[in-house]
Amino acid sequence: MRIRFVIIFIICCVIFVLFPPLPKQNPLTAVFRITEDPAVIVRGTNGSALTVNISFGDVEVEQWIQDLAKPYPLLFVDMEWVERFPETVELIKDKKIPVGLLGNEGKDYEQNTPLFVNQIERFEQTFGMMPLWFRTKDEVFPLALHTMLWEAEINALGSSITWQGGNIPPVQEGEILSIPHHRENRIEFTELKKLYDSRTFITVEEMLFQPKVKLKKIPE
Repeated sequence: MRIRFVIIFIICCVIFVLFPPLPKQNPLTAVFRITEDPAVIVRGTNGSALTVNISFGDVEVEQWIQDLAKPYPLLFVDMEWVERFPETVELIKDKKIPVGLLGNEGKDYEQNTPLFVNQIERFEQTFGMMPLWFRTKDEVFPLALHTMLWEAEINALGSSITWQGGNIPPVQEGEILSIPHHRENRIEFTELKKLYDSRTFITVEEMLFQPKVKLKKIPE
């Protein structure tokens, strides 16, 4: 009996070595680079996606996030803001709202690799993962920055339209709308209801994980 058990054990070990179990993968794990070459994504192929850039705000931002319902917009968050309002960040994480990293203005990254690395490390420490999306505040992506993003396997996401209140822009298929919420440039969140009433939004992932996206090439 003991010999039989030993033989079965040896066979199991051989099978395990030859055919190890496959690790569980997040469906987004292999989807880092959406583009085949360095480029800024500015439009999808269908639908409308909403993105919000946040570098300012306390109670009003927390309340807006509390009231958010699916499909969630993609939030681009400034790390200085993130570190000032950890409770709001926990709410974002609890609701599993998609988050990207909002950087400085594009010019700040020219010949400044430490700035980029520092922001990425702080984002990873807070959210437990590398950002899939990155956007500068002015949506300018210098070649040096884009090279760093490409090497880090992070996608540069611009927008089709920046809406700062006022007249509602006409719907364009595949549009990526950007809403600023900074100290010097922001709209009241109550105004967003007009935008929501004007079109049906889908998530950025639903829009962009398609065979084709429209790009803005980075000049050499």
